[in-house]
Amino acid sequence: MNTRFGRTELPEKQERILKKAVRLQWTTTGVLAVAVTLVFLAMGNSQAMKAAWIEDMLSFAPPLAFLLAVRIVNRPPTPGYPYGFHRATGVAHLVAAVALCVMGAFLLIDSGLGLLKAEHPPIGAVQVFGQTVWLGWLMIAVMAVTAVPPVFLGRAKMKLAKELHSKVLYADADMNKADWMTAAGSIVGVAGIGVGLWWADAAAALFIAAGILRDGYKNMRAAVTDLMDTRAMTFDDGRPHPLIRQVDDYLRGLSWVQEAGSRVRDQGHVFHVEAFVVPRDGQLPPLEVLERARDECIDLDWKLQDMVLVPVSELPVEAGGSRQHQSERNR
Repeated sequence: MNTRFGRTELPEKQERILKKAVRLQWTTTGVLAVAVTLVFLAMGNSQAMKAAWIEDMLSFAPPLAFLLAVRIVNRPPTPGYPYGFHRATGVAHLVAAVALCVMGAFLLIDSGLGLLKAEHPPIGAVQVFGQTVWLGWLMIAVMAVTAVPPVFLGRAKMKLAKELHSKVLYADADMNKADWMTAAGSIVGVAGIGVGLWWADAAAALFIAAGILRDGYKNMRAAVTDLMDTRAMTFDDGRPHPLIRQVDDYLRGLSWVQEAGSRVRDQGHVFHVEAFVVPRDGQLPPLEVLERARDECIDLDWKLQDMVLVPVSELPVEAGGSRQHQSERNR
């Protein structure tokens, strides 16, 4: 049997969750297509509605990035890509985040200039079933309707993101949670015009643009640090992932191990682990013992798909070496 690095298949539970996430993302794409069409037809000259429409257009990026990455990540490693294709998730995350940052900055400048120029966006009237109706009422109705689905979609995705350790799915859920704020901002802006507050529309557009830029920066920072091989974090980047400690504790509990420490990097859905062990009395165990320790570490969790076990005489500082060396390094 040929030795291969890592695994490409998911456990049965995660496979079911992934299929559910794929269906959810296709549902999101369909909902967005309807929302974008409705907002485009109703936006008129409102800056807030324009910003909301562009945000809805940008909301296609995370689900499409997720769907594209899913088709790539499970390919087995090759000589050209010895670490596999899991990084496709990180690349998709970065592309979506950069798009958000660029468009958020553009909208912020565009809305800011409109406010400084004291532009008074006109909102006319339309004929509905023979009745003259102020277009603002249609804008408000459209934004109220399109604000509802993202609330439920975001909650569903947040649960799946944790199960799959998917930062792209988490970023999408985070954007969905903020969508109702965009809708609320648009409603306030349009209503402001209706009561004679010309600046309310531009102010609402600024609020929406700032939200887009904030989401873009947050996700771009997370994507860049992951691609730079920062220490593996939880799916929401809230803290170091607990699997790092679990691997180290397991290895330290082996009878032939004196010290153990690991470097763990996030490859997308899964982790790549470089575990360093100091054998007791400097005596290397048989090869089959080393291989068994590696396999049992991988079996701790499905995310540990690739691991290298390295016997050393002293732990590297980056893998939890001695405090003396730590303090010397920090001087």
